[in-house]
Amino acid sequence: MTASLAQSAQAITCALARGEVSAEEITRAALERISARDAEIGAFTDITAERALAEARAVDRSRAAGHKLGPLAGVPYAVKNLYAVAGIPTRAGSKINAAYPPATTDALLVQRMQAAGAVLLGALNMGEYAYDFTGENAHYGPSRNPLDTTRMTGGSSGGSAAAVAAGFVPVSLGSDTNGSIRVPAAFCGLYGLKPTYGRLPRTGTFPFCDSLDHLGPFARSVQDLAVTYDALQGQDASDPVCARRPVARVQSDIAKGRDGLRIAIATGYFRTDAEPGALAALERAAKALDVSDEIDIPRAAEARAAAFLITNAEGSALHLERLRKCPADFDPDTRDRFIAGALLPASWYVSAQRFRRMFENTMTDIFARHDVILAPSAPCSAPRLGQKTIVLGGREVPLRANMGIYTQPISFVGLPVAAVPVRETGALPYGIQVIAAPWREDHCLRVAAALEAAGLNG
Repeated sequence: MTASLAQSAQAITCALARGEVSAEEITRAALERISARDAEIGAFTDITAERALAEARAVDRSRAAGHKLGPLAGVPYAVKNLYAVAGIPTRAGSKINAAYPPATTDALLVQRMQAAGAVLLGALNMGEYAYDFTGENAHYGPSRNPLDTTRMTGGSSGGSAAAVAAGFVPVSLGSDTNGSIRVPAAFCGLYGLKPTYGRLPRTGTFPFCDSLDHLGPFARSVQDLAVTYDALQGQDASDPVCARRPVARVQSDIAKGRDGLRIAIATGYFRTDAEPGALAALERAAKALDVSDEIDIPRAAEARAAAFLITNAEGSALHLERLRKCPADFDPDTRDRFIAGALLPASWYVSAQRFRRMFENTMTDIFARHDVILAPSAPCSAPRLGQKTIVLGGREVPLRANMGIYTQPISFVGLPVAAVPVRETGALPYGIQVIAAPWREDHCLRVAAALEAAGLNG
């Protein structure tokens, strides 16, 4: 059964449909694996074993009755602990939230996973209030990278990445405001998807920065990523920014690969400060796709700065009451950044939002000439746990603030991105962003599938 857990979500569902294994057997094996190893990894904050077994038995009863199985039938998964899960507090990585009453209703995307037949194993560790790029939580301990447990998972969706990389679950759900899916995917050697802003409803999740927050999945394969994304799609009026667009399923499109797509490599800002290994990974990806066109995205550094301002201002506004009532219960690093955000002049926030519209227009012009842009996900491979600084471009800089230098300008304007791992055998992985025009997640995943087929992940 352990071998089954190492398989893809689609292989598990097919084995279940053929009667080779039951959903309850798969679930028990997953729970046993978590029990045996998660003390070392630190992926989970809450295990929902009783619920998981009940959901698995319901899948088995449905199969026995001859009913059509969902696309993720019997597949174990888990969610970042900012998703509401009925019966447990929505921690959002914080000590403060852990004292709140348990959620009474699941987040909408959890409901959609259950409707697809997936089995929820629990809630996952994360950076406090999602304001983190390391995966180190002051209250619940760090998520450790399963590829090398002395290293970071990245954050803030560190537990979501660790759970998949450790083989606890084939897929998981995370969130991405400034890079919190793409950076952990890079460090842990996984595929991830940050859809277009507004594509997936955030109903029932704890917010960080409303105008930048996205939800999305992690997986060990592009196929699993696509199937999960398709199961999550659909409008919801409860989230005011959820787009009123029809579902655009991608699973059947990924076999098209890069055929007919105009692809370019980001240069300029996106080459500055990267480690040689990150640039080499980008070159490997470009070579595998036979891409030589380059594009310099103007004013990307300003886009990153504006994203910082919006994040700090909106994040601090959300937490002002908690900062007044219980400042000592925050991680000091998180608290101090929120306090700094509360002191920002309103004119700076307004200027950042005005620049956002200008940068959107710039990217619209670029995507009139290109379908996909390739860029690094992070400037380095996974740093060591506890590391506070990093040398980038010959300068020693704070680590936490600089892991999102290449992701922030992209989520700033809500573009869809597939995170793709690139790894030499025996080495730590780097990550590539496959960036497309708004609503073209299919383009992201087609190119991701082409890179997967090229064998770039070791």
